[in-house]
Amino acid sequence: MERTLVWAHRGASGYAPENTMEAFRKAYEMEADGIELDVQMTKDGELVVIHDETIDRVSNGTGWVKDYTFAKLRKFNFNKTHPEYIHAEIPTLEEVYEWIKTTNMTINVEIKSGVVFYPEIEERVLDLTERMGLKDRVIYSSFNHYTVQKIKELDQTAETGMLYSDGIISPISYCSYVVGADALHPALYNLQYPNFIQDCKKAKKKLHVWTVNEEKYMRMLCENQVEAMITNYPDRGIEIAKEYRNGKILPELIRVLEREKAANE
Repeated sequence: MERTLVWAHRGASGYAPENTMEAFRKAYEMEADGIELDVQMTKDGELVVIHDETIDRVSNGTGWVKDYTFAKLRKFNFNKTHPEYIHAEIPTLEEVYEWIKTTNMTINVEIKSGVVFYPEIEERVLDLTERMGLKDRVIYSSFNHYTVQKIKELDQTAETGMLYSDGIISPISYCSYVVGADALHPALYNLQYPNFIQDCKKAKKKLHVWTVNEEKYMRMLCENQVEAMITNYPDRGIEIAKEYRNGKILPELIRVLEREKAANE
């Protein structure tokens, strides 16, 4: 790998309402390598892009996604995380797919099936991806490892990631031989376990780390040649990632930094 990839967490959610077309377009403008989003299902079976099982935190409405038809969800304003945007709609996964086809971006689809067991959500997501010709651009992930397993059972060629937050004993073995995922998607703080990054490299297991918002951690991932960082601030991530090649800071940048240091002495 030449450098660590930068994926925009729920789009460029540090700058625009999360999981909306505004956030995804902002990520593209910031030259992110990909976007990460969350998928749930409405009462009438529409695949919609939203993180929480309820709409309270991100919109001017209340209640569970599963209890609304898509038409009713469209009537709410999903700008609550960034009210400087006058209005933002909840998008469908199909709408995001249609847009992303016009870009060269990767898309990490997190299937939210840990609280509400949406019937056949895995089949629906895979079918939509296939119909829209995006199989080679999509990575599927979930905190529900049964869902990750099911994706692989339905399509052995699908690329999957095992999301987790708290410590798992032998996570690499668990990911490979129990879940059967292609990559680990750990929370940033899980990288503190001894030799974790090195062990992933030895096992040739990809690491896609969330949520990485501070410069010092972005640099740490780049220096260790971690495959991807997931961040709310893709512009910061891209700026830093482009400073590195194969884990080493670029020589021309070193010269600039040395000149700046000399000028300040």
